[in-house]
Amino acid sequence: MALPDTAPLLVGLLLIFHALGAWAIVEVNMEDKVEVMAGDTAQITCMFTTDEGLGGTTIQWFYVLPNKKRQRIYNKEPMHEAAEQNTPFTDRISLNVTGTAAVLVIRDVGVKDNLEFICVIKTITPEEAEGRTKLQVFKSPTFPTIEAVERGVSVNEEDPSKIGSCSVKNGYPKPNITWYRNNMPLRITPDEVDLKSSITIESSGLYSVQSELRMKVKKEDKDAKFYCEVLYFVPGATKMTESQHINITVYYPPTEVNIWVESPKGKIKEGDTLELRCENNGNYPSSITTIKHQNSGSSVENNKMVRTNVTRLDGGVYECTFTETDNFEEISGSTKVLVNYLESAVITPKDSITVMEEEELKASCNALSSLQTDITWFKNEKLVSKGNSLSVKSATFETAGMYKCVVTVPEMEGMKTSGTLQVNVKGSPQILGPGVQEVETYETTVNLNCSARGFPAPTIMWTTSDGKNLNALQTETEDGAQSVVTFKITSSVKVFCNASNDFGSKVVEFNIKAILNTILTTITSMPTISTTTRSTTTISNDTVVHTTPTTTTTTSTNAITDDTVTQNTSTNYVNDPVQTPTKSPNIKKESKGFVIAIIIIAILLLAILGSVLYFLYKKGRICGRSGKQDFSKRKSSKDNIVVEMKSDNTEEAILLGVNGEKQQPNDQ
Repeated sequence: MALPDTAPLLVGLLLIFHALGAWAIVEVNMEDKVEVMAGDTAQITCMFTTDEGLGGTTIQWFYVLPNKKRQRIYNKEPMHEAAEQNTPFTDRISLNVTGTAAVLVIRDVGVKDNLEFICVIKTITPEEAEGRTKLQVFKSPTFPTIEAVERGVSVNEEDPSKIGSCSVKNGYPKPNITWYRNNMPLRITPDEVDLKSSITIESSGLYSVQSELRMKVKKEDKDAKFYCEVLYFVPGATKMTESQHINITVYYPPTEVNIWVESPKGKIKEGDTLELRCENNGNYPSSITTIKHQNSGSSVENNKMVRTNVTRLDGGVYECTFTETDNFEEISGSTKVLVNYLESAVITPKDSITVMEEEELKASCNALSSLQTDITWFKNEKLVSKGNSLSVKSATFETAGMYKCVVTVPEMEGMKTSGTLQVNVKGSPQILGPGVQEVETYETTVNLNCSARGFPAPTIMWTTSDGKNLNALQTETEDGAQSVVTFKITSSVKVFCNASNDFGSKVVEFNIKAILNTILTTITSMPTISTTTRSTTTISNDTVVHTTPTTTTTTSTNAITDDTVTQNTSTNYVNDPVQTPTKSPNIKKESKGFVIAIIIIAILLLAILGSVLYFLYKKGRICGRSGKQDFSKRKSSKDNIVVEMKSDNTEEAILLGVNGEKQQPNDQ
């Protein structure tokens, strides 16, 4: 190698330069600082110049200890270079020399590398130069966290109250925290705003910072937004991170108390359920709300009061009082409640009034109310008058009756009261209906009805035209009396209804005509045919003698009555006794009338048939014989005329005289 051969030469040159007094010039230039993020690689450059060139130059790197002493970490000589052992940088540093630039490379920089580094340049001559660079390491902190105070804050606190805390961790250099209220920064103000910070240096050398905000709050702070801002450094810049916004609960005393009627909406009437509510513009948790009725003194410790079925006595002033339990300060508010009322209707005169017929009727109706009222009068559900007065100039029996006064309040639905007045009209009775009433009936029993108006209620008596008194049931009606009488009739009769009271009497006449008896009497007065038939058979030895039947037809004008027709020794073909059907007066039952008409027609037909047969007999048209017959004369009584008939053949008839001799019809 050439190195041993050149060493003496270099030493000789050094001795020559020293003898001659000529020294080399050395200069070093370095940056004041080098900034790098933790975990990155730092490069610290040392620029130098020397007259001797790189061959005789020695480069050394040091860092400054906290005690200001130097600690070499790297050494480079012309013939040798290496990192110093047992230093914090032994395994992490290297040196790059290019021309006149020596660059110290530090890998995986940490915050503990935030030191001052020295570059020393030496030449063969005893000249040297050095430069210094401060290595600045940065570490961004975590995102800030903010916490609001859990309990509310009172505006009445004497000292500033805690609002919240903000913290940030693991930053380098130390981060700074600033508090904001509604985007306005907060500064420390005596007795108003207090900021307290605490700094923690972690084992890694990083900084964790916590800041606490305390301040005296106002009512307006209930809507304020609080947050913190973290300011930290990075190489060549400054950055900022903003926390979340928080809101706090601010307790403040009320400045106003409001009380109102929650229900019913609108006007209040007696019988309603009243509900009052109370609120204040404060929000103190430790407070008492009381609602009190000043008139009665009743109260509830609540922000709501309910009173059921209220009356006018429940009206008046209601006061709501708010009391702070911390200092027992009170604030109140009040409202006035009006309970509308409508008293019972008062009618004058009370209950009933009695006036004479044709006199004037006057009555009044009133009801005390807190609102305007409407008054109407009704009779039998029909409107008769409006207003509080009821007036009739000339009273009649039609005026009498029950009147109802209805009082309503137009402004409030359901507000209503009423009263009644019985009107009585004194006077002579009036019998409803005509004075004479015609009654035609087929019945044997009739019911008569007589209704009379009047006051006092009239007494009704029933009499007949022959002077008999009839028992009847009498009932009182709204305007008088009514009586119904029931009795049997055998012939036409007159019945009188007599209604009387203290002021007179009235009579009505009922002319009852028994129609059925009259018709039957008329019919039975017509000629009728009576036919007696008789046959006699005489048996003598073995001979049978038949008496020729004879028929005798006679005409009579006997009157038919209701009694049964009595027959002696002969059978008369006449009407069956007619049973008069029962029918009420003035009411015709179509079924019974039809039957009676059929009976009358049948009787008329029988009468006509008998007359025709009698006429034919008189003319000799029905006196022939048929069949062979034997006759045997029997002696009969002169007073007993008997016709014996053997068979039903009536085509021939022989008229016998009183001595049993044959007679011609014209001989009779």
